[in-house]
Amino acid sequence: MLRPDGRLSLDIDPDERSPQDACGVFGVWAPGEDVSQLTYYGLFALQHRGQESAGIAVSNGRRIMVFKDMGLVAQVFDEATLSSLKGRLAVGHTRYSTTGASIWHNAQPTFRATANGGLALAHNGNLTNTHELEAWLAELNPAEHVPEKKTMDSTNDTSLVTALLVSVSDDLEKAALDVLPRLKGAFCLTFMTETTLFAARDPQGIRPLVLGRLDSGWVVASETAALDIVGASFVREVEPGEFIAIDEAGLRAQRFAPADPKGCLFEYVYLARPDTTIAGQGVHATRVEIGRQLAREHPVDADLVIPVPESGTPSAIGYAQESRLPYGQGLVKNSYVGRTFIQPSQTIRQLGIRLKLNPLREVIAGKRLVVVDDSIVRGNTQRALVRMLREAGAKEVHVRISSPPVQWPCFYGIDFATRAELIAPGLTVEEVCRSIGADTLGYVSLEGLTASTHIPAGQLCRACFDGSYPVAIPPGQAELLHLEDS
Repeated sequence: MLRPDGRLSLDIDPDERSPQDACGVFGVWAPGEDVSQLTYYGLFALQHRGQESAGIAVSNGRRIMVFKDMGLVAQVFDEATLSSLKGRLAVGHTRYSTTGASIWHNAQPTFRATANGGLALAHNGNLTNTHELEAWLAELNPAEHVPEKKTMDSTNDTSLVTALLVSVSDDLEKAALDVLPRLKGAFCLTFMTETTLFAARDPQGIRPLVLGRLDSGWVVASETAALDIVGASFVREVEPGEFIAIDEAGLRAQRFAPADPKGCLFEYVYLARPDTTIAGQGVHATRVEIGRQLAREHPVDADLVIPVPESGTPSAIGYAQESRLPYGQGLVKNSYVGRTFIQPSQTIRQLGIRLKLNPLREVIAGKRLVVVDDSIVRGNTQRALVRMLREAGAKEVHVRISSPPVQWPCFYGIDFATRAELIAPGLTVEEVCRSIGADTLGYVSLEGLTASTHIPAGQLCRACFDGSYPVAIPPGQAELLHLEDS
């Protein structure tokens, strides 16, 4: 399976990759600070949320300058580029595509000229009612939908929001309060004019967004880790259904919709950085507790607990603590294997997971291993991993997963497979175990995972595990669910 742009990534086989979140967003209003440098470091802290493209928009109070390109943050920006982006406020973005092809036109922030200046916008999430919004845009501004423009402009839902904001009203704050209530799905937005920074979060708060304070200004970011990196103090989360504006007059906040919290449960399992805090819960501590719960639910007589680095590490620590089994590093991760645009040869492609992980033979040979990973999506990674561990001399391989079986696709910004591509639907745990070649397999229960977060189940989106979607899925997407086979 090829990427949307027809190229393969160095993940070797797209079926081997881990689940990917849509994007990371960052915004800063800080006159007197080097806002492009702050945004650069903020995006570095959010690189895990998107590795396909990166961009920064900066305003000096009179005009907005945008620089963006394909690649990692460090590949897109150098010192000369950042030095040319002088200003008092900025928004930044790291992207992993879930809608729209992986091409330069879809890199963010987007930019549009308005009657009063410019608008630059960055988006994390995925809208579920784009057909409805496109129809509205066609009524407001038919020129936006001519075929020639569709071939020239970006194809993602971010450009659609940008076009709506500039079409509804010349007053951007008024336009936002008209547009935001009509957006459905997951969205965290940071956007700006020449003088004002804005932020908004969907009424369900599916993706995280936080507000921080600098000595001379304000920061909004997808995760608290980005605040830490730039030296901002955490103030609070941007509330679900909240719209924020920051300018010379200070910070103004108002609601565009009632809050109906449904934070993504998978953020706690995998997506967020372990040094991030979401809804008052430290992600690292939560993952350690998930590991303890996993050990209580699925104990095993073994010699050593090892993680699949890096995302399996906290839960492996918790599993070892609860089970009183030794913890060790049995796999070494190559930190320099990321999502690049190198097209691997067939020989390299066959190496698969070995480019990313290599066993420490002297640690695992002759051992009965408990191998802790964050999730099983298609099963290809675990199948290759179990085979590699056995070849390295492992006596037994007991796989433990710190999330329940992934049963349903995500429509809110995680690039899961369609239901037909997932391994769990239609198979028992024993059948999945045989498929990946493990001696035993245990998933943490949905109830156990939820309890580990200390967040009430009614305030979490758990759709990828239980199929209960808090926001209506996009029209025409039922084939991804294969409801007729359910």
